[in-house]
Amino acid sequence: MIGRLKSLGILLTGIFLFSSTGKAQQIAKYAGEFMSLGVGARSLGMGSAHVAVGGDATFGYWNPAGLSPIQYPELTAMHSRRFGGVVNYDYVGIGLPFRKSESFAISMIRLAVDDIPFTALPRPNLDIGAIYTDSDGNQLANRPYVEKVVSDAEYAFYLSYSKQRSEIFAYGANVKFVRKGVGDYSAWGIGFDVGILWNPVDRLRAGLNIQDITTTLLAWNTGHRELIAPTAKLGVAYPLDVKVLKSQVLFAADTDIRFEGRRIAAQTHLGDASMDFFVGTEFLVRNVVAVRVGHNMGHLTAGAGIRLPRLDFDYAFLSHDQFETTHRVSFRLRIEEKRFARK
Repeated sequence: MIGRLKSLGILLTGIFLFSSTGKAQQIAKYAGEFMSLGVGARSLGMGSAHVAVGGDATFGYWNPAGLSPIQYPELTAMHSRRFGGVVNYDYVGIGLPFRKSESFAISMIRLAVDDIPFTALPRPNLDIGAIYTDSDGNQLANRPYVEKVVSDAEYAFYLSYSKQRSEIFAYGANVKFVRKGVGDYSAWGIGFDVGILWNPVDRLRAGLNIQDITTTLLAWNTGHRELIAPTAKLGVAYPLDVKVLKSQVLFAADTDIRFEGRRIAAQTHLGDASMDFFVGTEFLVRNVVAVRVGHNMGHLTAGAGIRLPRLDFDYAFLSHDQFETTHRVSFRLRIEEKRFARK
């Protein structure tokens, strides 16, 4: 274990050193922002503090090491409408247990502003409203019309692997493919994430997910290139049983460390390295009804959920000072049959 911690320290040191050369590497600030919004109404209701929780298919996103506890194949999906319905945010993930201690997952995220009208003038050389004569001799006003409708869409596809190495340690990794497009312009990229889950003492869990660990290159069809800098997501979680109520309380806290030079746009920063904080709590009553509350980068979150034998439904909302409240709904379907169970 000491050897693993030393290796982790070396890796984090390397990332911090990389941040000092961000300008030379032409890091594109916010280029990967759509992949930082979080998935699953359960985790989002807890303020997006979820890196160290583990246990379902959403961990193909949060921390691939957290896929290892999955016992049955499962499907999870989420839909969210942001900023008064202008932006659509969707997620779907499939988790599969494999052998005695391994898991796989396939996930997709889509963030899009759909049906954007592109307008044009019948006579671009004339002023708007000017009268002109068309080919049939009709006199018409030079008014804009909708020439085409396009979507501004961003996609991320994750292929995830996880292994429970011992009772207290698990690791995992993602290969992800990124696509952006608006109208005739598009970009493709490929990136990698690595994560660990560690149970150092009692029921305390610690997690680390380093996203875009080698940087993620986005290549546009115009010839332009963008780099997405690494992000280190660190978290802790602790479940506490309330035996009198046959319930459980889960406490979680995360920190995102970025290397894009966000400075005052983050909650705190040191040079080009910035930090944002997330905390959350879940109160699960008799393993059926859940109530959640959290704090996401200074904004209040809350949510609720219900657990059925094979199906979970969850809801979460995020408050905002300047924009409308964001609502998220998700479900998780488990195929709880003996023939599909982990061997």
